[in-house]
Amino acid sequence: MNQAILITAYKNINHLREIMNHFDDNFSFYIHIDKKSTISENDLQSLKNQNKRVFISRDFVTNWGGVNHLKCSLLLMNEALKDKNIDYLHLISGHDFPLKSSAYFNTFLNENKGKQFLEFFSLPTKIWANGGLDRLQYYNLYDTINAKGKYGWLIHKLIAYQKKLGIKRNLNFENQQLHGGSTWWTLSKDCCSYISDFLKENPLYLKRFNYTFCAEELFFQTVILNSPFKEQAVNDNLRHIVWEFKNGNVPANLDETDFSDLKKSAHLFARRFEYPVSEGVLKMLKENI
Repeated sequence: MNQAILITAYKNINHLREIMNHFDDNFSFYIHIDKKSTISENDLQSLKNQNKRVFISRDFVTNWGGVNHLKCSLLLMNEALKDKNIDYLHLISGHDFPLKSSAYFNTFLNENKGKQFLEFFSLPTKIWANGGLDRLQYYNLYDTINAKGKYGWLIHKLIAYQKKLGIKRNLNFENQQLHGGSTWWTLSKDCCSYISDFLKENPLYLKRFNYTFCAEELFFQTVILNSPFKEQAVNDNLRHIVWEFKNGNVPANLDETDFSDLKKSAHLFARRFEYPVSEGVLKMLKENI
């Protein structure tokens, strides 16, 4: 079985090498590097030299929360679909790492062939603030303003003004039931081809996600759960994520204390790994997978 690993990243070039080194020759790699990243072109070239089956793009500035993260994910997906031999695609971040061997990936997906693995729930939902509809109803300027920068506070101030003035965007997405969920997924080639064709047939659809918040947590779920692939969708993205504040981040930056849970996990990938705090647990994982 041939599989594609799609990675959105902005730092830790050595970690990207470790991810690539983990897999056998049946895996190819499609990587988007944030345009504002300080990773050098020489380092990117070294990744290309490391593996013949690697594609690297640097097309988008990917601010947290902005629609460009969705766009670079779609770019990688469409590039991977050019390889007619690909059977499954996995979307991960540059902070992820596999928990299973290449052989396990092959066995698992052969046993679950045709299934689509992603987290999903319908909107509105109690899981997200205001049911999650604020993400779509108001103009969220995450691509214009870096939310983690000096003026990030302006984004929320502008949303408050829109609410005060009664500005509200239309929630009609081709009469679809809206869904949300985690960014990360494992999807079959046929499902990804359906998504690609859907966008070609509905050229204005993607534009509707401009100025939304975390569009990648809405787009894939909404398209798939309103498609013939709904019946194949498994509400599990196969990612081990600890949703608590730990080592300076939510979700948690994993460390050696997480190793036991990671070793027992049935998931394909885990996140979040950050240097230097995660170096110890990564070493333990590589020695035990």
